Amino acid sequence: MEKSANYREILLAMRRDVMREISGNTLAAREMAQGDVPDIGDMSCATYERDVLLNLSEVQRQKVRDIDAALARLEQGEYGVCLGCGEEIPQKRMEVRPFSRYCVECKTEVERFGE
Repeated sequence: MEKSANYREILLAMRRDVMREISGNTLAAREMAQGDVPDIGDMSCATYERDVLLNLSEVQRQKVRDIDAALARLEQGEYGVCLGCGEEIPQKRMEVRPFSRYCVECKTEVERFGE
């Protein structure tokens, strides 16, 4: 039980950090969209930077969804079990990426062939 409580705290802290980043990126993109841009070159650069920030936010939103799914698996007693092969995901992988859904072998297969 202590182990799952520890992972729960880690996941919740990660979620808070990512939500703060999303909020900051959204605010920065909004400010860029409202800024005064003197010429077409600056406008192009500002648009690109805004798009990059918004795309980062989408990646971060996906990370929040992954963390939420990990928290749900934790509640269901399925945390740390590979969704591909059903084996326990190695501890080192869970330490590095605590919202992992797959062991390394299955993740490689998913990336190669899709989910």
